[in-house]
Amino acid sequence: MQSPLIAYTPPSSYVSHAAAFRSGATSPLALLETGLARLDAREHEVRAFVALALERARAEAQRSTQRWLDGKPLSPLDGIAIGVKDIIETADLPTAQGSPMWTGTQTRRDAASVQALRQAGAIIVGKTSTAEFAATEMFSSTANPHDPQRTPGGSSAGSAAAVGAGFVPLALGSQVVGSTIRPASYCGCIGFKPTYGALNRSGSFDHLSHSAAGLLGTTLDDVWAAARAIASRVGGDPGHAGLMGPDSLPDARAPRRLVLLETAGLSAATPGARAALDAAAAWLRERGVEVVTRAQAEVVEQFERELADGLLELTLSIIAWESRWPLEGYAQTNASAISHALLRRLANATAMTQHDYATALARRARLRDTFAELMANCDGVVTLGATGAAPRGFTSTGNPGFAVPASILGVPALTLPALRDENLPLGLQFIGAAGEDATLFSLARWFVNEAAGR
Repeated sequence: MQSPLIAYTPPSSYVSHAAAFRSGATSPLALLETGLARLDAREHEVRAFVALALERARAEAQRSTQRWLDGKPLSPLDGIAIGVKDIIETADLPTAQGSPMWTGTQTRRDAASVQALRQAGAIIVGKTSTAEFAATEMFSSTANPHDPQRTPGGSSAGSAAAVGAGFVPLALGSQVVGSTIRPASYCGCIGFKPTYGALNRSGSFDHLSHSAAGLLGTTLDDVWAAARAIASRVGGDPGHAGLMGPDSLPDARAPRRLVLLETAGLSAATPGARAALDAAAAWLRERGVEVVTRAQAEVVEQFERELADGLLELTLSIIAWESRWPLEGYAQTNASAISHALLRRLANATAMTQHDYATALARRARLRDTFAELMANCDGVVTLGATGAAPRGFTSTGNPGFAVPASILGVPALTLPALRDENLPLGLQFIGAAGEDATLFSLARWFVNEAAGR
């Protein structure tokens, strides 16, 4: 029987090709064409994109190729092909937000993250599919690249599927509940949700108070380089300094103590996922890491109880109140173009009072304070990226139980495609303290090195 913890050996990163680009041994155009060949062969079943710009991408890749040969790349990411979640504005492609109300809408500007990545030389292959306003739990257009009969997760469905299928090595997403971590887990790629405010969301239709920009990729090196490319050019959200750290992937650092967080997701986890988490904990202990569970520490037990007490409901109530704009306006304009799920959210919002919202925010603040105290004596948290392999069918994007905590806590989370369930990808998630994104990547780099036997 295959161990649930697999030997995780990631592919070569885009940034590792710099010398080969300079010598002409390979080129951004050649790498782009490799991805586009996969797209041509499989996009009809994966359906990751809602808009493509292939000829423009090829022309830009040719210019990037020449810049590398001339010794004048715009950045280590010059020429990397990316997908952009279709709630994030692009000047040259529509931003439809997964809604018929916005089909064909062009805002004629780039979102901050897109602007920054273009300045770094990134090439937009197309816009990736998303659920309606990146908000509903239902999804049907995109399939999981590892099993087209299963969901890719949501709402960064197309971004995760495009990376998981090998169409592009990097894509932009977002997360307010589980929209980066969960689809990354299902689609077998890296998913990164930064500290709240660490990456500038301006120009993304994702204004909710614990939403965060997301990155999905095949390697830690590329994901970190993209995060720094954004932060160093456009900073974080207004009022936030933005993600800090070196421009290249931080050095590996072995953790001393990790908290094993079960979360409310464990009750919904499959037997295979539970076995995978147990195996991961044992693997970490074999390497000298102290893995602390709720059974071993009262502070962990107390925090687990707080998380189990209606955390998803708390999240959804905050989101509902904050969604009154623009949902009320959409409903007044054309309610028939809005799903029943979003109309129910609007009904929940209108039933709330301002006091209800203030109470919810106060509880969120207490949870964040408690987590900060927990993190004072450990290097991070380890848990699952999802409750198991991607569910069959397309009536749901899957249970977000393991992704909700990092979202509502506003802290960085990173999932690695290191586990298996039903012989399909399952993410191992690491969560860090607020503002310690670079430290989280150091931990993840250590894990990857150990798993690859380096």
